[in-house]
Amino acid sequence: MKKTKTIYACQECGYQALKWLGRCPDCGGWDCFAEERQSSATGPGSRSGKSLLKSEPVPIDSIEIDEDNRTLTGINEFDRVLGGGVVAGSLVLIGGDPGIGKSTLLLQVIHGLAKRNKKILYVSGEESIRQIKMRSQRLEAVSPGMLVVSEIDMDAILDMTDAVKPDALVIDSIQTMYSPDSSSAPGSVSQVRESTMKLMVMAKKTGIPTFLIGHVTKDGAIAGPRIMEHMVDTVLYFEGDQNHEFRILRAVKNRFGSTNEIGVFEMKETGLSEVKNPSAIFLAERAANTAGSVVTSCIEGTRPILVELQALISSAGFGTPRRTVLGLDYNRVSLLVAVMEKKLGLNLAGHDIFMNVTGGVKVSEPAVDLGIVAAVASSFLDRPLPEALIPIGEVGLSGEVRGVSHLETRIAEIQKMGFTKCIVPKSSLKQLNKKSDIELKGISSLSEVMENLF
Repeated sequence: MKKTKTIYACQECGYQALKWLGRCPDCGGWDCFAEERQSSATGPGSRSGKSLLKSEPVPIDSIEIDEDNRTLTGINEFDRVLGGGVVAGSLVLIGGDPGIGKSTLLLQVIHGLAKRNKKILYVSGEESIRQIKMRSQRLEAVSPGMLVVSEIDMDAILDMTDAVKPDALVIDSIQTMYSPDSSSAPGSVSQVRESTMKLMVMAKKTGIPTFLIGHVTKDGAIAGPRIMEHMVDTVLYFEGDQNHEFRILRAVKNRFGSTNEIGVFEMKETGLSEVKNPSAIFLAERAANTAGSVVTSCIEGTRPILVELQALISSAGFGTPRRTVLGLDYNRVSLLVAVMEKKLGLNLAGHDIFMNVTGGVKVSEPAVDLGIVAAVASSFLDRPLPEALIPIGEVGLSGEVRGVSHLETRIAEIQKMGFTKCIVPKSSLKQLNKKSDIELKGISSLSEVMENLF
């Protein structure tokens, strides 16, 4: 006989309690507990109480690995973020704000797989098959190998997968899926966890790569329990401002590749197009001879990208100066402003400071510290920097300029974009294996930076 019990689960983090609580003791959320019923007749990852995955332990040295088990989608930016292609049996979770382009991206991905004679099953719990066809026609992503269905029952989806035997499976979205083994409503913690577990077991058993689209909360995290991110193999975030045409695909977890790679896309009427040279795009509209504008280099995975930092310093109209930072770490900018006041004697305490990274890009690498300092100093002194100069370096609390990694890769990108002079840390300059065609100036302190800039 089935035994059911009633529990209360936090809809933000998945914390469970035997009684209703006003505040979650785990994540601190208020009024987020909902009543759910659990049945002990079946367990996670099972259909009708039977396990989907049967295996026996084997010696690790007897396991054979296929080195060429990755499948290319034809979208180089997407393949780069995954680590070189789609791995058989992998479970990939893609999250992002509503309307950012998650479904558009996956439709183009499965179209690329279908053109390679792959059979793809696209399951939508939010759209009808006619709506999917209309969107696919607009994106010019229609292929006979793309099978679409509108369904939310997990058992029906798994039975359909067994019958169709696709080369890849797409679930749009995981929050709309419903498992009969749980009596909770679709989108609840138990439903999301149960559905993800069943898909994970299916993917590992059959070797079918599975893509899950996940909604995000108002804080920007993927909605549902954090255990969902632990169960999947790869977690991708599709970022970008809807007011900008650029989108960035970033990996925050990847069992089959690096988590430092990013893919840059541009949203157009016909869908997403790859940006193969992000530096040229981000610097295309840079104004000449403008105080407070500086170009610096950041590394995203193995790719160097040149971005423009803008700073605006103005007298504070009220008692408390304002600090507004977009695209950079707010605490990092505040730290560097304090170092400039202490070590350079710049009176920034009574001024409003506004900083921005053009193009809607977010930069968190310490190597852009010197660019932040140069932009703030240029705006404060109202003196433009030389257009062909790029500063690179990390700044310490005592005003020293520390070394950065991948300097040769950065210099190659700088030279390709037509810049002729670069200010770099003296310690990194000593580690260069070959000479560069551009002028390199090694510095070790902020005072030397000011002497070379102004």
